[in-house]
Amino acid sequence: MSEPSLAALRGAVDLSGLVRQPARPASAAAPATPASGSEGAAGAPGVVVEADDRVFPSLIELSQRVPVVVEFVARGLEPALASIVEGYGGRLVLAVVDADANPQLAQAFQVQQIPAVAAVIGGRPLQLFTGLPSDDEIRQVLDQVLELAAQNGVTGSVPTGAASGDDADADAEPAEEPLPPLHREAFDAISRGDYAGAAAAYRTAIAQDPRDALAVAGLAQASLLERLDGVEARSARDAAAAAPADAPAQFVVADLDLAGGHVDDAFGRLLDLFPTLAGADRDAARTRLLEYFEIVGADDPRTGAARRRLTSLLY
Repeated sequence: MSEPSLAALRGAVDLSGLVRQPARPASAAAPATPASGSEGAAGAPGVVVEADDRVFPSLIELSQRVPVVVEFVARGLEPALASIVEGYGGRLVLAVVDADANPQLAQAFQVQQIPAVAAVIGGRPLQLFTGLPSDDEIRQVLDQVLELAAQNGVTGSVPTGAASGDDADADAEPAEEPLPPLHREAFDAISRGDYAGAAAAYRTAIAQDPRDALAVAGLAQASLLERLDGVEARSARDAAAAAPADAPAQFVVADLDLAGGHVDDAFGRLLDLFPTLAGADRDAARTRLLEYFEIVGADDPRTGAARRRLTSLLY
């Protein structure tokens, strides 16, 4: 069982399960619900939830404030981590995913066998372990997840429902600050498949505060989702293969690569193409790469390497 590290964060979570979803009215967006098979989950609302590709965008957003542990199980199997995660008093959330019913999520997290456990910290995935280690080993890994989360400023918690009355007021940690209105507007728009609306909300947030790093990263992700909405992957890849010098066709496949977690492929495709471009296509490639850097994260070594190569190509 490998120890989690910042280098293991794979950049953007696979977004392929979040695109091409039909738009739904806001009232139809289903919230994550307590996992019915986890003992004690009813007493800890929000700590253990069942997740599928429809509600996973809300968990990605939640991971900006609280680390989300993702346990992939097979149909009919009960989650094994519920009681352990509940013991962390709301500092972790467990999302239980039926891998058979949600193959896109399983593919996004590169699940090879069941059970498998991963985490999402600040919207970015981290593979943890497969199989069933001992409870002590699991706690060691979860402690490391919390350390990584703290290093990335993810230190919130969710209510556990463990205390009541005056004791709850006395013992509860300070409530996490709600999302700023424009961030909430963007998040709600993404949840109902309105990626253009999300991008517009993030642009307004950036106009109000150009140093809003979360809005900058959110705009890059929303723009990626908007570009890929309705794209058929096989056709797009066939078109790019048939026209290797066609910049727009290559841009689409680079988007697909990044959305699928193939960060090096996305960077490499655009950087290889860059010296052959001029004018508007060259500017578009540079802008697209800068968006990718925001999505993957400045601390990812692949971003650093790609940024250095782009600089050498520019100058």
